[in-house]
This record gives sequence, C-alpha cells and structure tokens, in this order.
Amino acid sequence: MFDMQRVDPGSVLVMQFAKWPEAGRVKTRLMPELGAEGAMNAHVRLSLAVLENLLASGFEVRFMWDRRLATVPEAASPILQLLEARTVGQSWQQGDVLGERMTRALESGLQTVGKALIVGSDCPSVDADYVRLAVATLDEVDVVLGPSDDGGYVLIGARASAPDMLASVDWGTEKALEQTCDQLTQAGLTFALLPEKWDVDEPEDWRRFIGQSSG
Repeated sequence: MFDMQRVDPGSVLVMQFAKWPEAGRVKTRLMPELGAEGAMNAHVRLSLAVLENLLASGFEVRFMWDRRLATVPEAASPILQLLEARTVGQSWQQGDVLGERMTRALESGLQTVGKALIVGSDCPSVDADYVRLAVATLDEVDVVLGPSDDGGYVLIGARASAPDMLASVDWGTEKALEQTCDQLTQAGLTFALLPEKWDVDEPEDWRRFIGQSSG
C-alpha cells in the first residue's frame, strides 16, 4: 500500500499534456461517430476527468497546453475555470514532436523536483492510486512507464533524464512503448513498467469511458 506520509508532495510534479479544444483538431478519430463538435466536447470532458484524477493524487499538478495562443477557444472555459478554482499552474509544451516535448517537460520539471511525471488528457484510466504507484516505483528506477493496451503508454515519469531518451519513437503506433524502452536502454536509464491501462482514441474507447463514468 502506498504511504503518502513517506513522500513529500512538493518533491513531485505531475504534468498533464493537453491540446486546446478546437473543433476538427482534437480527437479526430472520434469525429466519424461524434462529429467535429462532439469530438471537441469529448476532449474537454476527458481533460477534466484526467485533471480531477491527477489533483486527487495530492501532488502538485501543472497543466501544459500544446501551444501558446493569443486568444483561447471558448470551449476551453470549463478547463480554465477548474484550473483557476484549484490554483493549478499552466504552461506550454516546447518542441516540434511529442518525444521532444515530453523530454523537455521532464527535464524542466526535474530542475525543481525529484520526480516528474506526464499524463495525457486522453488517459482517464490513470487514477490517483496509479499516479502514486508511479511515484513509488521511481524510488527504484530512473523512468517509469504506464503501458496502454494499444502499444503506447498513458504515463511516463522520471527521476533522471537524457536528451535522446525519447528519440526515434513512432508516436501513435503499437510500437511506441517498445521503441521507448529501447531508447531508454540505449540512453543508459533504468526503467519499469506499471500495470496496463487504456486511453481514449477510438469510438469504442469513448463508449468504454462513458460506460464507466455513468456506472
């Protein structure tokens, strides 16, 4: 059982990666079933669910948008309201590809805390206990990964990093986790895998989320 009293919450930073909710740019694989607006609304609902889960972990949470915008979309209002209500810091991802963005975020986080984690906004299966398990696992290894059932992963955490630790990964494919493990090994970083979870990419994933949310 994870003992929060043994961990200083201030020594951990949990970052949530998210895209701004814009119709036609988010959850595109849900669009054939939900339409552009419906997929955008699904994205907002997922982002809020993940945020609530991460906040429940008791650790500091930082919300990281995909880019800086001069004018934020109206659809982002529910997310922004929750961030303000819970005094969650916001920032922007840096880099051209996902691997670079995650590496830079982890490196930045590790400048101020001992352990930094990233969770995607389409990963509602990552609950507070799973985050705590990841933090505890980082006592033993440099990097922890939460595999998803589609060959990717729902969480990555680190207590150490390397510039090329997430290079040459085919993001969004069934090879992402395997290739990441190879890259971590080449970078000289130890790692561990957590129990498998799931994320929301396809319509059946969305129906699974809705079923569990309403249940």
